[in-house]
Amino acid sequence: MFLSMVDVIFSDVAQPDQARIVIINAQHFLRTGGYFIVTIKASCIDSTAEPNLIFAKEIQKLQKEFFRPFEQITLEPYERDHAIVLGRYRIQKFA
Repeated sequence: MFLSMVDVIFSDVAQPDQARIVIINAQHFLRTGGYFIVTIKASCIDSTAEPNLIFAKEIQKLQKEFFRPFEQITLEPYERDHAIVLGRYRIQKFA
C-alpha cells in the first residue's frame, strides 16, 4: 500500500450512494478508532422522502459497517435538507 492509514475521513459528495462511498473509503484508508465527517444531502438520495427519514437510513447503513456516529447537525437555515454526521470508526473495546 502506498498510502498510510488516515485519522479522519471527510466526505461531501452529492451521490445517491454516498454512504457506500464513505464505507469503501473507510475500509481501505481509515484507521481503527479514526474519525469520520459525512455530509448527507437528502435530496440527492430521494427528493420525495422526508429528509429526517433519509438521514436516519443513511446513519443505519453506516452503523452496520462499524461506524459509530456521536453527533448529527442539520445545516438549516443555510442549506435545506442537509446534515453533517460526525463519529468514529471501528472503536476498539478494551477488557
